Amino acid sequence: MTTLQPPLIGIQESPVPPDGSADWVVGAGGARLRVALFRPKGKPRGSVVISPGRSETIEKYFELVCELQARNFVVLVHDWRGQGLSERILPDPLKGHAVGFQDFVADYRAILDHFEAQLPGPWIAMAHSMGGCLTLIALAQGQADRFVGAFMSAPMLGLQTPGRPKPGVRALAWVMSRYRGDDYILGNPGTPMGGPFEGNILTHDRVRYDRNLAPLKACPDLALGSGTWSWLEFAFTASRWLKSSPAVTKLKLPVVVLSAAQEALVDNDDQRQIVARIPLGRWRSIDGAFHELFQETDAVRAQVWAELGPLLDQWAPGSAG
Repeated sequence: MTTLQPPLIGIQESPVPPDGSADWVVGAGGARLRVALFRPKGKPRGSVVISPGRSETIEKYFELVCELQARNFVVLVHDWRGQGLSERILPDPLKGHAVGFQDFVADYRAILDHFEAQLPGPWIAMAHSMGGCLTLIALAQGQADRFVGAFMSAPMLGLQTPGRPKPGVRALAWVMSRYRGDDYILGNPGTPMGGPFEGNILTHDRVRYDRNLAPLKACPDLALGSGTWSWLEFAFTASRWLKSSPAVTKLKLPVVVLSAAQEALVDNDDQRQIVARIPLGRWRSIDGAFHELFQETDAVRAQVWAELGPLLDQWAPGSAG
């Protein structure tokens, strides 16, 4: 394995945040994972671990990193296996693939172990979409004691299947994952570099939408295409586990979930059902929001920060800068 530090891709509209660097971490099965650590200028009041969604990269969270640095948090962000500059799972690097969720959970633990000495407490887990699903599983499977709270943006606790009955799609994913699991669900990689802003279901903010595509064009290795049948089966399996495992009902830390009122990807009803199983769980819908809450308009982000800011002060009451 190379010992050279992995790059962070900055662009004019979104430069690399100050006082940050990336490193390689060895995950489950020896997979190489890219992880970045950013330090604040002031005395750290705690650490935030950000886990992005499917297809997302560290670079997409530079704005949020800077906002947290300004509040004197150390911030750790990682690329999940199979995306960003972490090791891809299949020979075709554009395939969004997964084989269950346990490798992801083991990767999360390895990342925390690797950076533990560099993350002053208290720790806060923050995650979006697929990252929220995997983080919640990791917390329930033994990592919760390391954190004082978890904040999740539109977590993938279930998937929408528009125009198709969910049980039928779930059954199809189960069959196809066993016979053609490595194939794209859509038969092709889709638009890994992103389609036009018009008609997108991720954000109402054109500037942030375009800004998020720029690093992919500057470094095509960051791009990821459509998911495979095996990835779809993983998503359904993870949701079932969260709906049924007793471990979820034993979580002792507060878990706050913000949902997008205009969601078109993940299932908000599944979110509510799973959050209701968490003793200190809380669910709230954000008005006027598409899926990517932290990439939304300033007005939507203001709603998010109205929830997040007081939680940060409660969970890590040190100096906010």
